[in-house]
Amino acid sequence: MWPVPLLALLLAGCGYMGEPLPPSLGIPQRITDVSVKQHSDKLVVRFTAPAATTDGVLIRRLERVEMRVGAAEDARRDAEGWTERARSADNTVTAPGPATVEVPAREWAGWEVIVAVRAWGRKGRPSEWSNLVAFRVVASLEQPSRLKAEATAAGVRLAWDGPRGAAFRIFRDKAELGVAEKAEYVDATARYGQSYRYTVQTVLKTGDSVAESEISEGVSITPEDRFAPAAPAGLVAVAGVRSVALNWERNREPDLKGYYLCRSVEGGPFERVGGLLEVPAASDREIEAGRRYRYAVTAVDQKDNESARSEAVEITAH
Repeated sequence: MWPVPLLALLLAGCGYMGEPLPPSLGIPQRITDVSVKQHSDKLVVRFTAPAATTDGVLIRRLERVEMRVGAAEDARRDAEGWTERARSADNTVTAPGPATVEVPAREWAGWEVIVAVRAWGRKGRPSEWSNLVAFRVVASLEQPSRLKAEATAAGVRLAWDGPRGAAFRIFRDKAELGVAEKAEYVDATARYGQSYRYTVQTVLKTGDSVAESEISEGVSITPEDRFAPAAPAGLVAVAGVRSVALNWERNREPDLKGYYLCRSVEGGPFERVGGLLEVPAASDREIEAGRRYRYAVTAVDQKDNESARSEAVEITAH
């Protein structure tokens, strides 16, 4: 009987070994996801460094990533020679995976540039050049200043000073809230009694990319509900037998509490009739036939902020 280890060795020797594989050339795969944006006075370049060679061998570490920035006009005149004239941008990327590199932008202000990268393997061979990204560099964008916040009936209203012709990103508690085309914005989603901190950033779209400023100083606010509902509309009065029926349009405020009915007798002052009404309708039975009455309605919210009176209606009781 064959010993088990020896039998396993003999069986393994009977398998098909195949042709020996040639050694890998170590050429990294091409980078295809380069993107560029301008943040203040820097170009922020993002890409994914390759994790494998062109023949499928995993890469643990790259020799380096070469990045070049040059005038787009040069590339249009001589695409093949562009990389030789473009300026090399220093970086320390050697690990596969997502990478971010910042390049000074000041020297390129006013120019349209092209950014490209390629990876070098440990055997000294480079990948093909990445996708080329064209980008128009602008002078450093002015940071928004004098940011103010105030509570309004429509929400928290923000206003600030900023450059004309630009748009603005609005952040609430560091999360992007929206974009404004002018130097003001109303946060209609803010809730009374909750604290918020707002900041703003200037943005300018340049082709397919974006230039952005530093983020402004922040402003904090805890909005309070001091705003009355709108005055009710559409009040109608119908005289009945020893009564007056009234109805009006329902208010749309989400924090509406109800309504108060007000009455004037023979041109006298308006006074409340009864208590809080939860529906937009009422019936006044405390009247005298032949007398002249005027009615108006107010709306009140959960904080007891009361609206102005509605337009009055006049009726003579039967």
